[in-house]
Amino acid sequence: MKKYLSLVLFAHSIFALPFAIIGFFLALDTTTNQFNWLLFVLMLICMVTARNAAMAFNRYLDRDIDAANPRTAIRDIPAGRISANQALIFTIINCAIFCMATYFINPLCFALSPIALFVVLFYSYTKTITPLCHLVLGLGLGLAPIGAYLVVTGAFNIIPIFYGLAVLTWVSGFDIIYALQDEEFDRENGLNSIPANFGGKNALRISEVLHVLSFIFVLLPAFYMEVGILYYIGVAFYGALLIYQHRIVSVDDLSRVNRAFMTTNGVASVIFAVFYLLDTWLK
Repeated sequence: MKKYLSLVLFAHSIFALPFAIIGFFLALDTTTNQFNWLLFVLMLICMVTARNAAMAFNRYLDRDIDAANPRTAIRDIPAGRISANQALIFTIINCAIFCMATYFINPLCFALSPIALFVVLFYSYTKTITPLCHLVLGLGLGLAPIGAYLVVTGAFNIIPIFYGLAVLTWVSGFDIIYALQDEEFDRENGLNSIPANFGGKNALRISEVLHVLSFIFVLLPAFYMEVGILYYIGVAFYGALLIYQHRIVSVDDLSRVNRAFMTTNGVASVIFAVFYLLDTWLK
């Protein structure tokens, strides 16, 4: 189990999971639906298994690329801790569990499950196709709040879509920062990324624009539902942490990329979710 948790970088689940929880409780707060433990657990199962499938498939598909890149050669498949076949089987098992969980949620979630899996799995191919691969990754994680809302309601709404767009632009932006580490390797090996195709400085500017958009998207729901001061405090913290990661990373100093990628973004999503939930409960 420890090997598989390492394969999928389970700790990185912290990125989208808080927004999925927001989507779930948003549905409870803005509709007449009541909290249901079974639905909540099923939503968590969907979140975990979809992400497990996406990460394991990405590691499977990129195993030769990872082996050739000194930075990623220590990953589980190139290092021999997990075989390629084991990673593929793990992917298939998680896809099956995901679809089974959606079957017990509602017909709409079950009908959309193949589309959701296609998006999160297709990302693994995009680096060989387009520098917009970061946006595809963001789209996959951006489904989290929308899907969680559907778990409760079985219907679409504009507010979870705003949160989905916030996640899309947020994840895309910080994935571009992370990709700065492989700019030269990607360029030399014909792989696509924003840094490899447009250069490090332009990549950081694009990342900044995406994060400005993300801040706007977390603010927009306040115009469509009743929120209190705690919500705005959460938005302010979220924006401050987005700014912070751009202050600590530059094309001339990538030593703090991991701090920006993991710590800052993980804290940003958790803090925003905590303030959202507090604001909801205390209204």
